[in-house]
Amino acid sequence: MKTLGELIGRLRKEHRLSQQALAARYGMSRATISGIENNTIAEVGIRKVKAILNGFGYELTAVARPLERPTLDFLRKHPFHG
Repeated sequence: MKTLGELIGRLRKEHRLSQQALAARYGMSRATISGIENNTIAEVGIRKVKAILNGFGYELTAVARPLERPTLDFLRKHPFHG
């Protein structure tokens, strides 16, 4: 969520929107927008984040990642892995 919050904050500022204006656009409180941007909100609905990102022309997607992280020994033996 930290990365998403930072992205939303950057996009909001690039579009010259206050937290209050962005909140009003999506029916949220300014405190919710602040919490999303600063990663201090305990829980936020994925629909809220998706709506904000869609409004800025972004799409929320999931990307597959390896189930296990490579060990340091593996990375030393295979330096171009990944």
